[in-house]
Amino acid sequence: MNGPSRALLKDKRSLAEITAQFQALLKRYAATRSLAKVKLLHGHTITADMLHSSLGSAEDVRPYMVVSYSRCGEVRYARKLFDELPQPGVVVYNHMMRICVDRGEYFGVLKMFVELLQLGYCAPDKYTFPLVFKACSELSSVELGRVIHGQTLMSKFGSGTIVQNSLLAMYMNCGQKEEARKVFDAMKEKSVVSWNTMINGYFKNGCAQTALVFFNQMVDFGVEIDGATAVSVLPACASLKKLNVGRRVHAAVEKKVLGNNIVVRNALVDMYVKCGSMEEAKSVFDGIVEKDVVSWTSMINGYILSGDVRKALVLCKAMQIEGIRPNSVTIASLLSACASLKYLNDGRCLHGWVMRQKLDSEVVVETSLIDMYAKCNCVEVSFGVFARTSRKRAAPWSAMLSGYNYNGLAAEAVGLFKQMLMEGVKPYEVTFNSLLPAYATLADLQLAMNLHCYLMKSGFLSTIEIATSLIDIYSKCGNLEFAHKVFNAIPEEIKDIFSWSVIIGSYGVHGHGKTAVSLFSQMVQSGIKANEITFTSVLHACSHSGLVDEGLNLFKLMLKDQKTNPGDDHYTCIVDLLGRAGRLNEAYDLMIRMPFRPSHAVWGALLGACVIHGNVELGEIAAKWLFELEPENTGNFVLLAKLYSALGRWEDAENVRHLMNDVGIRKEPAHSLIEVRKM
Repeated sequence: MNGPSRALLKDKRSLAEITAQFQALLKRYAATRSLAKVKLLHGHTITADMLHSSLGSAEDVRPYMVVSYSRCGEVRYARKLFDELPQPGVVVYNHMMRICVDRGEYFGVLKMFVELLQLGYCAPDKYTFPLVFKACSELSSVELGRVIHGQTLMSKFGSGTIVQNSLLAMYMNCGQKEEARKVFDAMKEKSVVSWNTMINGYFKNGCAQTALVFFNQMVDFGVEIDGATAVSVLPACASLKKLNVGRRVHAAVEKKVLGNNIVVRNALVDMYVKCGSMEEAKSVFDGIVEKDVVSWTSMINGYILSGDVRKALVLCKAMQIEGIRPNSVTIASLLSACASLKYLNDGRCLHGWVMRQKLDSEVVVETSLIDMYAKCNCVEVSFGVFARTSRKRAAPWSAMLSGYNYNGLAAEAVGLFKQMLMEGVKPYEVTFNSLLPAYATLADLQLAMNLHCYLMKSGFLSTIEIATSLIDIYSKCGNLEFAHKVFNAIPEEIKDIFSWSVIIGSYGVHGHGKTAVSLFSQMVQSGIKANEITFTSVLHACSHSGLVDEGLNLFKLMLKDQKTNPGDDHYTCIVDLLGRAGRLNEAYDLMIRMPFRPSHAVWGALLGACVIHGNVELGEIAAKWLFELEPENTGNFVLLAKLYSALGRWEDAENVRHLMNDVGIRKEPAHSLIEVRKM
């Protein structure tokens, strides 16, 4: 070998050795996220002319530079070097796709994946497919996900646990529970991540019970739970109020020493709160060394849910003393507390604070402010907050509609809804839950028919809750024919206890007792078990139609067969039923045998029946109790005076009038109002 050849070989060996050193250093700096050192080394490669002397060769350091910059989060340099590479390999592509995922550029991930497939000299690996499935998941592109799923099956990576776990997540996030289940069942090796993905996926897709089933299977198979398992299963326990299962998870968390994780602790607090066990929630909360805003917000929500709103407000002050800044969710909860207690001044203080913190543009804060002012009877201020919102989102409109309804401004609610449609804001289901009570209050058949047409055209009538509300609206308008048509249009498989109760109650209110009883029988035959509301509706129908035997038989059915404890409303219906039929002594005997003290409604039903049938003895007993229970209700005094007058006991009737004057109450004059086309 001549001299020049030996020199060239020596130069190549030197270049290879230097390149190897640079590559090792880049790997180290990338692992430690040392951006400054990566940049320094990049500068050395430029001054040493290594970037150009090694173009396309095995000694090319640029792929390592791309990886290092991507791991350090320096996207601009990574992208520039990547674009200069003549033949980037799959590792470099994976890192660039990871950058796109981190930045939320999911179409960029798919574009790079297509480029990688078209290269020809390299193929996707087990780290590529999870990134692509993540992009499909975020874009809800399940069809493309299925195609790439098929591609993994043709490659050698299709049976890998990492790839299959990403497939599970993609199908679950796209709402494809059955396809996720098929992938899960076909997996040869199921890791704890696989189980966690299924548990979390079923819960997020509205199948909390199935999520608990999977958790129990996971435990039975001996799979060790981790923090992610607890965070996945605890919300399912909270949703189903499965306190015992939640306690089991808590015990496992303590046993595995997973409780140091703040996310797990917060999930435990949230579970106990939603299961109504505030003592256990507080115990976990007190054990958190460094509480974050989620910890405090969960406890504040817990006190609000348990009805102890004052403690929630006290906890807010303690939170601020600890130096924790409330977030928008915390503020929304506190505003809800102020609304329930009608603490207007506290609500105003919170409003001022959120304005100073520039949180008032958050949609959850906007809607909570609108709701708080409305429930504090400051509907004008509520509308002022609403007017300052962007008004492009449906949530503030829904809150304002609810506020109008709360303050008895049904016509204003309907007008606001029309304005919402004119401004091109698309309503959603919650919007109609806020709006429909206004139509029921107005009881205007023309408005109801217009609404019906809109609901059919927009597809909202397929929702069982909205269809049920429309039945009630038509009933309030006195049109049972339309109400029954809407009821019949509901598919049998989705008719629930509420829709049956509303149609039964509609016929009962309008005096069609036999039809109401017939519908009740149809409901029972369809396999739906009656609840307290349904029994109230059908018993009320029997009372107003004089169906004594039918009503008594249903009351016996309620006591024996249905195992439902009768409440005050049910006894009121039966006393009214017997009273209207003149069976006053039976009604009074039933009242004496009631398992709880009769309310003013029950005594009122008896007094009304005594007036009809002229039973002054029982009427005086009922009136005595009513004067004690409702001392300011003029109607009870008027009924007793009417009873005395009917029997010619004018002096006693006059004494009742004097008694009203002594107590200091007077009967308000009655009035009627009929609106005909805005006149």
